[in-house]
Amino acid sequence: MTETNIPAKPCPQCGKPAVFKYRPFCSARCKQVDLGKWFNEAYVIPGEPALPDSDETPD
Repeated sequence: MTETNIPAKPCPQCGKPAVFKYRPFCSARCKQVDLGKWFNEAYVIPGEPALPDSDETPD
């Protein structure tokens, strides 16, 4: 697929036009900002907690 076949969509971080090399972002910086948000748990996928809330073991 070439750069001309991809529809232009805005960068999800800053809204500038996306660049093919960093798709769907416009730059390496926006790509890293997004990754940092995942690492800092700013983005979460809803669902049941993986671990129980308490450290107690069942009787």
